[in-house]
Amino acid sequence: MASPNSQRSNLTRYAWLSVAVALLTIGLKTVAYLLTGSVGLLSDALESIVNLVGAMMALAMLTVAARPADKNHTYGHSKAEYFSSGVEGTLILVAAISIAYTAIERLIHPQPLEQIGIGIIVSILASAANLGVAFILIRAGKNHNSISLTSNGKHLMTDVWTSGGVLVGVGAVALIGWQPLDSLVAIAVAINIVFTGFKIVRGSVSGLMDSALDSEDQKIIMDVLSQYDKNQTKFHALRTRQAGAMKFVSMHVLVPPDWTVDRGHKLVNQIEEEIHRKIPGSIVLTHLESLNDPTSYDEMDFY
Repeated sequence: MASPNSQRSNLTRYAWLSVAVALLTIGLKTVAYLLTGSVGLLSDALESIVNLVGAMMALAMLTVAARPADKNHTYGHSKAEYFSSGVEGTLILVAAISIAYTAIERLIHPQPLEQIGIGIIVSILASAANLGVAFILIRAGKNHNSISLTSNGKHLMTDVWTSGGVLVGVGAVALIGWQPLDSLVAIAVAINIVFTGFKIVRGSVSGLMDSALDSEDQKIIMDVLSQYDKNQTKFHALRTRQAGAMKFVSMHVLVPPDWTVDRGHKLVNQIEEEIHRKIPGSIVLTHLESLNDPTSYDEMDFY
């Protein structure tokens, strides 16, 4: 069986796929812009450049996250993935400003669109490539608990919706001939990108601040603990956090004072293994205490 670090290292192939599709879509969308002169299609091409930078950042951080723990990073390097999504979110915001600036300038100095049909076809091909890779990245991110792949995939999916809006704008210009519509759609695209960038940055900050596990994982933990006899076993000081792909769970387990060390050890092992089995990738730490010792109740928060 492959080691956890080896498994994480294998995720870089998804990042390479993202890099490849970003290069492809940049080329296709640039061609579409040059053919039509549409500022909306230009905004789409600019966002694809951000996709490329984000994919390269994801590749770099996935490589770092796969490194084994060392004496200076005893919990591993998995938090490196948050830097990837944080940088990508910031670049998205920068791209949104550039798109809005270009669109406003085109509103002031309008230019007619050309070869709209060919430009739309080229852009559709680029969007189809993004859509396929977005599904692959989101699924891989979910299966392997990788925030880098998940945020990259969601960004590509947003790019697909953005491209759809741009194509609608360009098509509408071709049908009704109202030139400012192209720029207005580009501005709407910029606003949409701002929200996407903000969500990605917020998610990265949340991870770096050691936020607790989500409600689904919390419920799994509580369901496991609820199976034990409350007269024989109590729990408190339950704490959870996530660091990239790694999920940490710690708690105090209180048992009767007449239990042997061996019996208590078997119990906490059972608890740790059950939580780990139901939350793959989790690291569960328990501290065994006596039910009758008053100092055992010094930390009664959380549970």
